[in-house]
Amino acid sequence: MKKLLMAAALAAMATGASAEDVKLQLKWVTQAQFAGYYVAQAKGFYEEEGLNVTILPGGPDIAPTQVIAGGGADVVVDWMPSALAAREKGLPLVNIAQPFKSSGMQLTCLKESGVETPADFKGKTLGVWFGGNEYPFLNWMAKLGYKTDGSPDGVTVLKQGFNVDPLLQKQAACISTMTYNEYWQVIDAGITPEQLVNFNYTTEGVATLEDGLYVLEDKLADPAFVDTMAKFVRASMKGWKYAEENPDEAAMIVLENDETGAQTEAHQKRMMGEIAKLTAGSNGALDEADYQHTVDALMAGGSDAVITKAPEGAWTHAVTDKALAN
Repeated sequence: MKKLLMAAALAAMATGASAEDVKLQLKWVTQAQFAGYYVAQAKGFYEEEGLNVTILPGGPDIAPTQVIAGGGADVVVDWMPSALAAREKGLPLVNIAQPFKSSGMQLTCLKESGVETPADFKGKTLGVWFGGNEYPFLNWMAKLGYKTDGSPDGVTVLKQGFNVDPLLQKQAACISTMTYNEYWQVIDAGITPEQLVNFNYTTEGVATLEDGLYVLEDKLADPAFVDTMAKFVRASMKGWKYAEENPDEAAMIVLENDETGAQTEAHQKRMMGEIAKLTAGSNGALDEADYQHTVDALMAGGSDAVITKAPEGAWTHAVTDKALAN
C-alpha cells in the first residue's frame, strides 16, 4: 500500500513538473460570462490536458490587447471588433477559437425618452462603453448615418461607466447593456420591461463576434505553442459545454472564484442562463461566415469605419482543428 501511495505521489509530482503554464486574460471581472474557463479549471479539465492555467480577471482599467502586447498573458478573451482594430493598428492578434456563437449586446432605452425606433436616436444622448467596446456602436451609428459628435442631426455619446446609472438618472435616453448583465441591473433597479425598448445588435443586423480567444501571431509559428493552445481550447470547450448543461453549478463555481465578493448567486445563475444561449451551437471553431459578417459590418461605416481594409491572417483553424481531432 505504501509503495502504491509513493508511486501515486511520484506520478503526481511528475505531472505537476511537466505541466504547461498558460495565462488567460479575461475581458472583464470574474462572472458567468467566463464560466467555461472556471468550470474547466474546477473540474480538472485543464489538469487532464497537462495544463496549469492561471485565469486573470479583467476590469475597467484592464485592456486585454495591452496585457498580451506586454507579455502578461498567453491568450486573451476579447471581442472581434477590438481585436481587428488592434490588428490594423499593428498588434498582430489572431483568433484561434470562438466559444461565443451569438452576440448579447443591445441598446436599452426608456420609452418615456421618446425612442421607439432607431430613427428616434437623432438628437438623443446614448450611453456607450469604451475601451474597445465602442466599435460595434460606432459602426451601427455610421450605418444609420448619424454623426457621434453631438451635432443636431446626430447623437451625443455619453462615455458610460460599467453600470446603468445614466439611464436610471435619466442622463441618457439609452445605454449599452448586455442581455446577460446590465439589462437585468436595470430591471432589478425597479424599471419594468414595459417601460423599456431594447435594440438588439443581432436583430438590427449589426452584431459582431464577442468573446473569442486571441493570441499573438508569431507564437503560432511554434508547433509546441499550437499544441498547448489546442489542449487549452479542448479543455475550455469541455468546460463551456458542461456549463451549458449545468448552469446553476457553473454559476456557483464562478462565485467560488470571485475574490471581490461583489457577485450574488441570483445574478450569476441568471447570467449563466443567458450566457448559455450565446455559447450554444459553438464547438470552439470560428465560423467563417460569422467572421465575414463581422468584417463587413466593421467596414460598412465609410469614413467612420472601424477598420479600413479587409484583414489578412486574422484567424486560424490550426488550433481548433487539432483540438477537435482528439
